[in-house]
Formats: sequence, structure tokens, C-alpha cells
Amino acid sequence: MTELRRDPVIGQWVNVHVEDSLGPDHYEKEDQTPKHEATCQFCSGREHLTPPEVDAIRANDSAPNTPDWQVRVVPNKFPVLKIEGNIDEAKEGMFNFSNGVGAHEVLIETPAHNKNLADFTEGEVRDVIRLYQNRLRDLTRDRRFKYIIIFKNYGELAGTSVEHAHSQIIALPMIPKYVQEKIDGAKAYYDQHKRCVFCDMASQEREEKKRIFCENKDFIAFCPFVSRYAFEYWIMPRQHDSKFVEMNDKKRIALADILRETLSRLKNCLSDPSYNYYLHVAPVNTGKKEEFHWHIEIVPKLTRVTGFELGTGFYVVRTSPEAAAGYLRSVQCSLAV
Repeated sequence: MTELRRDPVIGQWVNVHVEDSLGPDHYEKEDQTPKHEATCQFCSGREHLTPPEVDAIRANDSAPNTPDWQVRVVPNKFPVLKIEGNIDEAKEGMFNFSNGVGAHEVLIETPAHNKNLADFTEGEVRDVIRLYQNRLRDLTRDRRFKYIIIFKNYGELAGTSVEHAHSQIIALPMIPKYVQEKIDGAKAYYDQHKRCVFCDMASQEREEKKRIFCENKDFIAFCPFVSRYAFEYWIMPRQHDSKFVEMNDKKRIALADILRETLSRLKNCLSDPSYNYYLHVAPVNTGKKEEFHWHIEIVPKLTRVTGFELGTGFYVVRTSPEAAAGYLRSVQCSLAV
């Protein structure tokens, strides 16, 4: 038995298996053991192998591009967009195009090769979040940029090419279509109901308690009612918040706690799967977007997308979000101290 569920933000439909949901044991297991420490350019002591850093959290007033750092940001050696140049929009018949101008940075999350975010202490995750905010704030000053995404590819199936723990930051000269759909959906919902769609989502999740598997005073983590992927989950502020960069240290601690706890549960529940996560914030340099509510989406790579899904945008989810949340709630959680 399946259910067809409609996303209240962008209107996308998904097909959810509600009576024959697959458990964690039905998904392929991976070996995430680091294997390339001897040649890793992100490890401490090899700072000369990366482009010069643009930001860092350092101990003991150490000099840039030397060891003794906690988190470090460098330009990507192989950027999808380059920061130099003008956008120079043009048109050729019915086709629009422009120069590939933007920014592409790598945030190296730890000097240690064999640690990943699920194994970090609260302070280590908090430093990563603080540098996320720094980079968003700094890149926003470039008026060419309209959207900045922070994302992480963990594991080979998620597309990572370097196993050392890192995130990536890309600044774009336009708002991506998927993000624009979310913004338009949030505005349409607000215009109709005079309330934030994400706040209403969080409120209903807290009331029903079927899909929440972790929460604290400031954040909730839940498998959304209209999940597109098995064991997908979101982390969202409990109160309306459209400005990730203005989050204070108290909330950074709360976000660090829930992020590392949920990643630890995911790791223990599904034997350390590959995953992508991305931080969705409001666009920049485009006027206020107060109706938007920032959140983090975490997507484990457990299945392959099929032709039906690619051809229709209609996702098939073999583990219901209710079942996934139950597994994530019940699994043992191990946190570093």
C-alpha cells in the first residue's frame, strides 16, 4: 500500500510506501574507512598544497597558511564558477547565457584526517557553523551574488572526491530554480494564510510527534511528511528565523548539538551511509525575504534515482518518513565529548 503526498511548499508529489516500508537492513552498506591520509592535501601540515586560505579559526594567533588551525577555508582548486570577471548576460535567439562568474570555496572542517562531523565535539561543530556564517556574511558583500549555498558531500555515493571532512560553499549570480520554487511557495502560502509555511510545518510535526526524532529548545529534526528520499530529514529552527548569519552563540551551540546527534543516529542506524546535506538560506542582494525560514536538509544516498523519477519528478520513497523517524529515534546515539 502506498500514499501519494503533496509537498505544501513547492507542490511536488511523492509516492510513499506506508505499509511495506523497508528497514535499515534492506539498504546497501558502505565502508567509509579513510584510505588516503598519506596524500591528503587537507591535512594539517600540508597547507602549501591548497590555494591560500581566505578565512580560518586558528589557535595561538598562528599565521595564515600554517598549521595550528581548527577550521580553514580555501578557494576550490577546480571551481565550478570563478570569482574574476563580469557576468555579461547575453542572448542568442531563444537562449540566454552569461559568463560563469561566482565563488567556489572549500571549508576544511578539521585538521584530523580520520574524523567526520558525526564524531566531532560540540565545540568543533560550533566552529564549523561559525565559519559558515562568516563566509555567508563576507560573500554577501559582493553585489554580483544572489544566492549562496553551503553543502556537504559525504562518501563516494554522495559524490565526494576527497575523504577528509569538508563542506563546500558556492555563490551564484542568480537564484536556482529549486530555491526559487521554495521562495515562491513560501510567499504564496504567507499571502494566503498570513503565516510561514515552515513554521506551520514545524508546529504540526511537534503536535503529531510521528516524524520528529530529535529536538532541543531551539531546533527540531524530523523526516518530512513529503520526503523525497528514504531517511531524508530536516533540521529547522523552532521559531521563525530568516537570517542564518545572525544566529548567536547560544543558538550555534544548540544547532551544533542537534546536528551532531542526528548525524550520529544516521551513522549508527544505517551503518555510516553516504549523504548530502545542504543549508537553504534566503537569497542575498535581492531585497528582504522575511517569509523564508532557513533549514538544513540531509539526504542519505541509499537508492538510485530511476527513469520514472527523472522523467516525472515524482519520487518513490520505499521507507515512509514515519518509519524512518522511528528507526532514528530508537537507535543508540554516541557523541564525542
